[in-house]
Amino acid sequence: MRRVLMVLLLLVSVGQFVRADDATPKEEDLIRAAISSYKTAFDKGDAKAVAGHWTPEGEFTPPGGETIKGQAELEKSFTQYFQDSPGAKIELESVDIRLISPGVAVENGVAEVILPEQEPSITEYSAVHVKTPAGWKLDNVTENSVVVPQTHYEHLKSLEWMIGTWVDEGADGSVETVCKWTKNKNFMTRSFKVHIQDRIALEGTQVIGWDPIKKTIRSWLFDSEGGFGVGIWTQNENRWTVRTLQVLANGEKASGVNVMTKIDENTFTFRSLGREVDGELLPGVDEITIVRK
Repeated sequence: MRRVLMVLLLLVSVGQFVRADDATPKEEDLIRAAISSYKTAFDKGDAKAVAGHWTPEGEFTPPGGETIKGQAELEKSFTQYFQDSPGAKIELESVDIRLISPGVAVENGVAEVILPEQEPSITEYSAVHVKTPAGWKLDNVTENSVVVPQTHYEHLKSLEWMIGTWVDEGADGSVETVCKWTKNKNFMTRSFKVHIQDRIALEGTQVIGWDPIKKTIRSWLFDSEGGFGVGIWTQNENRWTVRTLQVLANGEKASGVNVMTKIDENTFTFRSLGREVDGELLPGVDEITIVRK
């Protein structure tokens, strides 16, 4: 029953519709008034009044469930729901309403139903409103489950301070790095460009993500010269150590340890040590300060 009411609840919110170009202000206002009336009835827990906002033959189809037909059956469902789920609230997102004809309007959106001391439920819905002699009524509502995308954000949020644009200015040139989240915050991308005088000498992209098998943060690096590499990240308070393995464009293998220390939200330091190329030890990179642009 909770699933049945989920979409019906979404119809009670007022003032969140996007006006379609072909919807006249008068008709939209009338639909808003009907929705406001629905909300009042629902908030009172009046199952009969709520069902009365539907057409006599109104239908509702929940995700994977059987269609409920008619005001009488809807009233039964509402009655049971109000007994089992007092205090339900609704939040709407991406709501769109369009007047298909002078007497038919279609509403689409995403609804989040919140019940006290329960996890919110999220659905996508489509509702058909029809204009009758008694005003605008609900004629058909279809609801579909929303698959919440998996995210590794919790494992990566300690690096969220890196999001933004950073610059390391030197006497001979500069390095600019832009860090962004990908969709669903499963990865961070850091794109960098090395400027020497008026040209870009090197550029590349680093992808940072959570390895669910190794249970660690891992990164992958690709540069414009054809080199690529991987890194394993570990954290100690405000310091991140990245152990890297790389294959250079000429086929040589390189390794090293990079250390980044967060000073504040706009500053961090970087140094590199233990650098080797095909077994030959190279000088380290002394600590430099990088600032937010």
